[in-house]
Amino acid sequence: MIALYRIACYAAFLATFAYGVAFVEDWRVVPITIDHGNPTANALWIDLALMLAFAVQHSGMARRRFKAFWTRTVVPPEVERSTYVLVASAMLVATFAWLRPTPGIVWHVPGLQIVSLAGWLIATLATFLLGHFELFGLRTPRDTAFRTPVLYRLVRHPIYLGFLIAFWATPTMTYGHLLFSTVMLVYVVLAIQLEERDLVAVLGDDYRRYRRRVRALVPLPKRR
Repeated sequence: MIALYRIACYAAFLATFAYGVAFVEDWRVVPITIDHGNPTANALWIDLALMLAFAVQHSGMARRRFKAFWTRTVVPPEVERSTYVLVASAMLVATFAWLRPTPGIVWHVPGLQIVSLAGWLIATLATFLLGHFELFGLRTPRDTAFRTPVLYRLVRHPIYLGFLIAFWATPTMTYGHLLFSTVMLVYVVLAIQLEERDLVAVLGDDYRRYRRRVRALVPLPKRR
């Protein structure tokens, strides 16, 4: 049963991720995209509420204290990660369904789409370098040793970097897409602070040295 539950949660993630790419890229192969939906006068507040709810869930449930409480009172430890992935997928589905477009074009640069797609590729590749199937709950993590494979030698958070590239390098930046990208940027900056606090608590001086050596999102060497 645990294996079937993990597979179901992972399948939900894959479907949500695929829809998310089409949603952000504004591909009309899906019924609702970031720029095509049901506009409303209250779009700003609806969109902010949806993104705030996702940010609180996505970051809050990932914290060590919450996971300790969660696995002690609600879910078994072996399905904690799968359940987190399932809840995050549900929050994204709600965001895709209810986010309201805000028309008006900030820029239109058709050639940027290749850069945006490269961002999705970077984020996806980074998950496999880190341990894709463990990260999304399909397998129980085994190797807890600290390592920095390929992209992680350039930036500490290549998954976040890939997503930000995908969000910002859009060919047609509407006001609604700009709001989405800005909120996600703010969220990433704050989430990094929370994540790294947990990483330092777990990995100690190894992560502190890594943080001094490698930048969080900008792939440029730090000054010695």
